[in-house]
Amino acid sequence: MSAYVDNVAYFRRIFDRCEDVIFRSVRAGGRFEATIVYTQAMSSDLRIERNVLLPLMRTEAPPSDDPDRLLDWLVSEAVPAEDIAAQSDLERAAESVLAGYVMLLVEGVNPALLVGLAAYPARSVEEPASEPVIRGSRDGFTESLQTNVSLIRRRLKTPALKIETRNAGKLTKTALSVLYLEGIASSALVEEVRSRLEEIRLDAVLESGAVEELIKERRLTVFPQLHATERPDRASAALAEGRVLILVDNSPFGLVAPGLALEMLQASEDYSQHYIVATATRWLRYWLAFSALVFPSLYIAITTMHQEMLPTNLLLSIASSREAVPFPAIVEAFIMEMAFEGLREAGVRLPRPVGQAVSIVGALVIGQAAVQAGLVSASLVIVVSFTGIASFIFPSYSFGLAVRLLRFPLMIVAGLLGLYGIVLFLLALLIHLAKMKSFGVPYLSPAAPLSMKGVKDVLMRKSWIDWNKGR
Repeated sequence: MSAYVDNVAYFRRIFDRCEDVIFRSVRAGGRFEATIVYTQAMSSDLRIERNVLLPLMRTEAPPSDDPDRLLDWLVSEAVPAEDIAAQSDLERAAESVLAGYVMLLVEGVNPALLVGLAAYPARSVEEPASEPVIRGSRDGFTESLQTNVSLIRRRLKTPALKIETRNAGKLTKTALSVLYLEGIASSALVEEVRSRLEEIRLDAVLESGAVEELIKERRLTVFPQLHATERPDRASAALAEGRVLILVDNSPFGLVAPGLALEMLQASEDYSQHYIVATATRWLRYWLAFSALVFPSLYIAITTMHQEMLPTNLLLSIASSREAVPFPAIVEAFIMEMAFEGLREAGVRLPRPVGQAVSIVGALVIGQAAVQAGLVSASLVIVVSFTGIASFIFPSYSFGLAVRLLRFPLMIVAGLLGLYGIVLFLLALLIHLAKMKSFGVPYLSPAAPLSMKGVKDVLMRKSWIDWNKGR
């Protein structure tokens, strides 16, 4: 009796002033005092009433007071739940209550019983907002870890899919699941992911972005080293290729390790279309990605230092459009690029119907007004508009952000050194990318180091017939 009283007193002290934690006292089996502890916001009152309270009060207790016999009676007869386990560690039992478990304390039984009756408020499965497709699956990850794991298991129905779950964050106890295919994923890669996750010492882990930043290999780079995706089909394809997937509770983004640069320019829809169409689209995407980085810089360099490279008619057209502009080309370009990025950021932060209108109308009005006021030239408005369109083609939003950020220092170098500065900057960028690794894998794989087998699916989308033949 004293152990039961002490345990109830301990939990009342732990949950003091936690008004969402409910204590309910009942008579178990007509003979024993019992206390049920649960978090009201994370458990279903109806399920607790039906699966715990009523069976506990209506089932007759055994005549013996033996603790082992009582424990067996509770588990097999009084509370016949699927997810039920004894927990003698009171601190872990308290953490389980806050995770949605129902705790049962019974007189004469020392360990606490934990019953899994969690009922989390969760968003339904919807189409991913950041990775839409015309042809392909329309389901996306949600903030529920259990739902996300089930979306992967639905696609990979094999016992080789291993799922390891751990907690991160001293206060949040956020659940992290590591998924991989045994026999396909490298054991060294899986062990490296495990060791980096174990090094997380934050008090609060609230989103997958924090996990991504903590476990990436190189700190001083703007390029993502893990591929964040909302699409379970893309995550499943990565697992089938031998990658490791990290799912974080309360986040709709899964992290694929390793994340490689060239794969972040490939869309999941490439593998739903005919391979010839997908290859053409992929080459268009490569060209637009390069244009999003260098197009404004080329305009600045050519109009400032290399006018002889332009045909005479085009040079006269650009010169006439810039005749009334009081700023040099680099200042003019910075004004328009900053205005465009500001409008894009405002469109993201505003409510969706308003944001779209602000982005489109704002760009038209500001561009037209700036040209009429003589602050910028019409030719630069065309350059910035094309660059803005090109920057929307990145399947990976994080990779697109890196390219958008690098555009500004490249514009400065182009204004100072012209085309020579652009070439030097691109060489330095290429060296930086070639030196990077993601979980031990070169960031530019399979292009550098060159793998003829792997690069076939980079330059062109391989036919499913070739995949089926194992070539």
